[in-house]
Amino acid sequence: MEQLSLHNPVFGAYAIAASIMILKAQAMPWLTVWRMMRIRGGFRSPEDLRRTPLNPYPDARQLAPDERVERIRRITQNDLESVPFFLAAGLLFVLTAPGLAAAQLLFYGYVTTRLAHFAAYLSGQTHDLRAALWTPGTLIVIYMAARSLIAAIAY
Repeated sequence: MEQLSLHNPVFGAYAIAASIMILKAQAMPWLTVWRMMRIRGGFRSPEDLRRTPLNPYPDARQLAPDERVERIRRITQNDLESVPFFLAAGLLFVLTAPGLAAAQLLFYGYVTTRLAHFAAYLSGQTHDLRAALWTPGTLIVIYMAARSLIAAIAY
């Protein structure tokens, strides 16, 4: 299928955007662990209090929530609620054979809003700002899904 080939520039644009989003989403757990190890806290499971090379001095306080760790977990949860829908809707959108400029605007617009949302959330910006950054990405996904649905019904 030529549409799902890197010879198709629309699919190439999707592949770039999807890869960035997958890499970003996969970086979040690493960021969580890095933060937990740095502060030696924010653990969730009782077994995390066992003496290990990475935790040579366990302390019950390590199970207490830490806002710096929890913030990253919330960002991760937000990604899990958003990125998979982009991946699916974007792939279906490629199959509608959109114009390259429109596809790039949508795909890269989504990536930009998600990265800006991440920066705003990580730096503790207000919900209003985060929502303003989240909304365009969600509208992009809705648009791509609606266009794909219309194209499938018309076919």
